[in-house]
Amino acid sequence: MLVRMSDVQTPAQIDVPPANNSTSSKYAERFRGFLPVVVDIETGGFDSERDALLEIAAVIIHMDESGVVHPEPVLSTHVVPFPGANIEPKSLEITGIDVTHPFRGAIEEREALDFIFVPIKKALKKYDCQRAVLVGHNAAFDIGFLNAAIRRTAHKKSPFHLFSCFDTATLAGLAYGQTVLSRAVLAAGFEWNEREAHSAVYDAERTALLFCDIVNRWKAMSDLWRERGDDA
Repeated sequence: MLVRMSDVQTPAQIDVPPANNSTSSKYAERFRGFLPVVVDIETGGFDSERDALLEIAAVIIHMDESGVVHPEPVLSTHVVPFPGANIEPKSLEITGIDVTHPFRGAIEEREALDFIFVPIKKALKKYDCQRAVLVGHNAAFDIGFLNAAIRRTAHKKSPFHLFSCFDTATLAGLAYGQTVLSRAVLAAGFEWNEREAHSAVYDAERTALLFCDIVNRWKAMSDLWRERGDDA
């Protein structure tokens, strides 16, 4: 699902339901005050300083009263290339993005960051977390482009930790023995559609499912070990 500015009017109007105190405290303790937010960014190349940021998607991770995590609906927008940005034709072949499409609905980088950041800040308050931590598949790529856009726009109120991140390529290698996103998603028991891959929305959704499955599996094992210890 592609959520655009026109769908929600303004980021400030996005409603984040309140969490009860026990859920809030549990989440703040689970990740040391961090709120996991899955981010996927599609670009015009591999150089975060030189190449255009073309699409960004984010999925806030929700925790229920039992401590199980679930993905919230994806937030996404296309982004106008910053002035002088480089776009490699090969990158567009992979992503399928047409930067000249009249209905692309792209917005400027600063506006795109605010669109993503405002709901995340609301979620930080909801769960009593200090900072968001970027979750990505090969997260160094996404956090590099995110930080470059923050610097270019002189954005002073990013909710994200500057360098800490959770990398699902590493986590999936541990949990399933797979590091490629498509193979890890399949190993986790979810579907993978190659025709939808390499869009920020689809990759963010799949990465969020993968991250939640790993975290929830670990919780289930930890609960089982704790029960066995109590019975000993």
